[in-house]
Amino acid sequence: MQQKSKVVAGLLGIFLGGFGIHRFYLGYTMIGVFQILATFFLGAGALWGLIEGILILCGQGITTDANGVPLGE
Repeated sequence: MQQKSKVVAGLLGIFLGGFGIHRFYLGYTMIGVFQILATFFLGAGALWGLIEGILILCGQGITTDANGVPLGE
């Protein structure tokens, strides 16, 4: 399995996090769908994605993809 990039995941979270794109990139499909729904119905998905994107870039929070493979640089 190919290692996913921490930088790509973090930037996707910061810029497109409201749509859960970083979650889909990492293979967490159900959470990605929930994040889209949270954006449309609660308006909180964008802030959620921004915070997750920053945490990913800092090496906190999500550190592996859905298959358990650690994120690379």
